[in-house]
Amino acid sequence: MATHDPELRKELDATLQTRKELGPEYESELLESFLEKLDQTVDRRVRRQLAEQQMQVARGTRPPRRADAGTEFWQRFAVAVVSLVLAIPLSAIAVVNAGLVGLVVCWAGVVGVNAVHSLGLRAVLLHRIGQRDEHLD
Repeated sequence: MATHDPELRKELDATLQTRKELGPEYESELLESFLEKLDQTVDRRVRRQLAEQQMQVARGTRPPRRADAGTEFWQRFAVAVVSLVLAIPLSAIAVVNAGLVGLVVCWAGVVGVNAVHSLGLRAVLLHRIGQRDEHLD
């Protein structure tokens, strides 16, 4: 799968060009539109990847992947990077629409998503470690 999506790049270029033409007063609407298209692209990729994995498991060509300590780090890192990248435009939108209260709510959401994700991964790993220890007894 390609790292850079040319279709998404075209959308970003078009959004930036439109912002130049319309000015900053339409920035939040343009940003929301682009983020919606980005969400759709990510959803489409995830569905495609899940379908491919399910087909491989159904055929028996590949066992299902299990989370371990090595992948936990990269999953947490990816969620942190994505949430921080998205937090920048969301912060701008929050400040423009709701001021300081909006900014605080926005960042509380960013911190909350990262905390829940991190705690969820730890719980899964601790559960698996407990199961492995039970099998050793």
